[in-house]
Amino acid sequence: MKQLLSIMFVCGAAFAQTKSTTATKSTTAVKKSPAPTRNLLDPSTMKTPAPATYKVKFVTSQGDVIIQVTRAWAPIGADRFYNLVRGGFFNGATFFRVIPGFMAQFGINPDPKVSKVWMNENIVDDPVKGSNKRGFVTFAKASMPNTRSTQVFINYGDNSRLDSDGFAPFGEVIEGMDVVDKFYSGYGGNPDQGALQQMGKAYTDKSMPKVDLIKTATIVPAVAPAAATKSTTKAPATKSTTSKSTTTAKQ
Repeated sequence: MKQLLSIMFVCGAAFAQTKSTTATKSTTAVKKSPAPTRNLLDPSTMKTPAPATYKVKFVTSQGDVIIQVTRAWAPIGADRFYNLVRGGFFNGATFFRVIPGFMAQFGINPDPKVSKVWMNENIVDDPVKGSNKRGFVTFAKASMPNTRSTQVFINYGDNSRLDSDGFAPFGEVIEGMDVVDKFYSGYGGNPDQGALQQMGKAYTDKSMPKVDLIKTATIVPAVAPAAATKSTTKAPATKSTTSKSTTTAKQ
C-alpha cells in the first residue's frame, strides 16, 4: 500500500508539472512579424494605403508649400505619393523643369542608386475625375498608359487641355502657391533628365546650380474631409503628352 501511494504521488507530481508547462505555453503571446521597414531601395516596402485625406509639407529653397491630397480623386496616385513622402524620396529633389504659366516638375531623387530602382516602378493609371487647374498636383507620365512612377508636377495655370490625355490630379496646393511661382525657370523646359537620373546631385550642383529644391517633404495632420471637399470643388485631372524617356507633360 505504501508503494502504491508513492507511485500515485509521483504520477500526481508529473501531471502537475505537465499542467503548469502547458499553462505557460498557452499564455505565451504569439509574436507578429514586424512590418517591413520602409526602404527607398526596395519599393515593395512602400505600399501602405494612404488616408482618405492627408497633407504634405514641402520645405523648399523658396519657402514652405502645403499640398492637400484627396485619395478619392486618384487613389493609386495618392498612395504612391504618400509612400514616397513617408520614405523620404523627395528630400533633396529639385524642381528641374519649370515653365512659367505651365508647370513646375519634380520627382528625380538626388541619389542615382535610388533613381535607378524606381525608374521602372510604374503604377496603373487612375481615371481622371477633375481638371488640371492652377495649383493642382499630378503625376507626369509618358504618352503610353500606365507609365507613372515618381515624377510629379504642379500646374501654374489652367491646363485643362491636358485632361483628355489621362493625367489625373490627386492633390492641390492649399498654401504657398506664391512660393511655387518663385521657382527658378532659367534652365528651360527640356533639361537632361538622363543625366539627372544617372548623376543625381552631382549633376545639378555642376550644371543647374540655381535650381530650386525640396529640402524636406513630410506628412502633416490633414483637415477634416468635409472641409477639404469645400475648398476643392473638382477633382483634378492632367493632360500631358510626355515622351517615353522623359516622363513629362508637354507644354
